[in-house]
Amino acid sequence: MSELSGTVAPGSADPGPETAPTHRRGGRAVRRSATLTAGLVLVGIVVLMALVSLVWLPYPLDDTSGGRLSGPSGEHLLGTDKLGRDLLSQLMVGARIALLVGAGSVLIAAVLGVAIGLLAALAAPWLDDAISAFIDVAIAFPVLLTAMLIVALQPPSLGSAILAIGLAMSAIVARVSRILAKRAVGSQYVIAARTSGTRTLGIIRRHLLPNMAPTLAVTLALQFGAAVLAEASLSYLGLGAPPPNASWGRLLQEAQGTVLTAPIGAIAPGVALVVLVLGVNFVADGLRDAADPTRRGRSA
Repeated sequence: MSELSGTVAPGSADPGPETAPTHRRGGRAVRRSATLTAGLVLVGIVVLMALVSLVWLPYPLDDTSGGRLSGPSGEHLLGTDKLGRDLLSQLMVGARIALLVGAGSVLIAAVLGVAIGLLAALAAPWLDDAISAFIDVAIAFPVLLTAMLIVALQPPSLGSAILAIGLAMSAIVARVSRILAKRAVGSQYVIAARTSGTRTLGIIRRHLLPNMAPTLAVTLALQFGAAVLAEASLSYLGLGAPPPNASWGRLLQEAQGTVLTAPIGAIAPGVALVVLVLGVNFVADGLRDAADPTRRGRSA
């Protein structure tokens, strides 16, 4: 009778409509956790390699006693390059350079981009239009091309590469910051804060930056990976950190002539680049899913 009348018998499980959303939320949470965890593991491998290189290396970078293009062995786990230098040692130092370039470039892009974006969002309409037009023009040039133009003005060095990549990426961060700040400026709580007499710096510190932070974190994480690739490209073209800095891009450039006879010299830095960039993108994807309430709403 309970089935005919549409009711549920006492003690039986109610397969109501709330069960499916719970399972979907659980599956979505598991996917978010798996993506973020995978990204942290991949990035953690590179970070661990860089930290170890600060206190220990299998061989000094200038040690050429390993023999030219020797294959992997017990003495040289990844073999040696065309000068007889240990490839694993260079790969470990390259991890340190990649993380340094990514962090430094993102820091420069964040400071400049957020400042420009906030200025545009809070400025008069004519100034906002002028800044927005400048940002659009800057974004029209690829990051690598802009960095190459900046690096060409001074001798190649690790510092100039970081500065050039950071300046090139600041336009992207500025556009995102302007959009987020514009959205927050028109909200009721910011209008109420202005009406109550709160100063502009107080509004930025208490209302704008906290609301911009989640999306900015995702943007900066993606720019970190882009900065690593840009530095590798500059080093490959001879515009990055000069020797003895063991940049992964320079390792790829040096190994291109012996890729058939000693492929490990090109495979190892290439795999390292893929691991770091893929890991950073996984972290950004996990942060985006966790921080975006609209995504949580759709998954619910």
